[in-house]
Amino acid sequence: MTSKATASMREHPAFAHLEAALAAANTPRAAHVMLRVDADDARLALMHAHAKHQQPTPALFGWTVSVKDLFDVAGQVTGAGAPSRAHLPPAQTDAPAVARLKAAGAIVVGRSNMTEFAFSGVGVNPHWGTPANPADTHTPRITGGSSSGAAASVGLGIADIGLGSDTGGSLRIPAALCGLVGFKGTAGVVPLSGAYPLSTSLDTVGAITATVDQAIAVHQVLAQQPVAHWAKPLSHLRLGVCSTVMQDGLDSTVQAAWDRSLQRLRDAGVTIVNVDTSCFGEITSIQHQQPLASVEAYGLHKAWLREHESEYDPRVLKRIRLGSAASAADYIAMQQQRQALKHSVAALLQTVDAVISPTVPITAPAIAQVAPGTERDDVFFATNAQLLRNPSTVNFVDGCAISLPCHLGQELPVGLMVWHSAGMDAQVLGIAKQLADNVLAQPL
Repeated sequence: MTSKATASMREHPAFAHLEAALAAANTPRAAHVMLRVDADDARLALMHAHAKHQQPTPALFGWTVSVKDLFDVAGQVTGAGAPSRAHLPPAQTDAPAVARLKAAGAIVVGRSNMTEFAFSGVGVNPHWGTPANPADTHTPRITGGSSSGAAASVGLGIADIGLGSDTGGSLRIPAALCGLVGFKGTAGVVPLSGAYPLSTSLDTVGAITATVDQAIAVHQVLAQQPVAHWAKPLSHLRLGVCSTVMQDGLDSTVQAAWDRSLQRLRDAGVTIVNVDTSCFGEITSIQHQQPLASVEAYGLHKAWLREHESEYDPRVLKRIRLGSAASAADYIAMQQQRQALKHSVAALLQTVDAVISPTVPITAPAIAQVAPGTERDDVFFATNAQLLRNPSTVNFVDGCAISLPCHLGQELPVGLMVWHSAGMDAQVLGIAKQLADNVLAQPL
């Protein structure tokens, strides 16, 4: 390629967009957000994408991507946020999720930080540091996890797409706490291969973005299927609310945002109906007694622990070891309970277009409250349980869900979760777009 052609190519807005993203990754606010930034590779990839795809332009051409550290990227070690994996050989191929984004013209800028082994909704990592929430420039606050770096990268402008995973809320929790959009699709819609597992039956692959439109565009690429247009007017929309469990223990900021959102929906003509929540309490109780994620994680980590236990984050290790007491019979019974509850919830939701709830009941606490240290363990585990409660209920019944910002500009971010049962991804995304465009974004 001639120097003149190269210079002309660099006049494309995508090149300025990439340079702005790379500059954002090198600011003090981006400390601990990215585990590595591959600036030269990103520039080269954009040049190749531009030269290859003149017409038609790919769906995500020039969009920047941060890749959560649990996805395989060819030539890189998949660390899963854990130093115990640093000595492993690099991946030979990209994970399908990464490959699909690249094929659609998106540019990977680097690997994002995460909770070790993706096992916490708080986002603290004692090994590589904890990213600070971009939404508060005064007090360092958690981003939430486990996709902590993914959310921070989008909030700071490093990435348009924070590729991540969601086992009990790992996309929606950080999206809610950072004022972003996080979508968790039905399990199995996006391939899990090439992603380090936490829970073989709960894991899903998705992304954090700034808008619902971006979430839809990314999901279409990751799932390799179009999202059908949702055309039902707001005046014909029926949304369910859970009067207990999911609305329990809301802090004052979340309560105000929730009440205001409900009023806006009613003012827009949306019908709000109560949904029987008795089974949600049963799900919470089951998860508290014997967390399914812990049982499956222990099975995955048992052999690795024999040599590397001392290298684990003690808090992550504690949660993994909760699964050690479960027998095969216990696991089978747990999955049977889960299937029964999945069918019960699906039947309950047949009368509504979707369910809405606060994504999490609290705003982001200061990092200092939950930073590594045994003296803060009680606060950490209590915070983790609060953050996981609502989103993990959806995962337990294999639902699909999205978190939307619903706070005012001067408030700490609050998320509103729109969700439904398995297979309703397009409907949830369509309703989310309607609410984001016509209800939640409207000035008071």
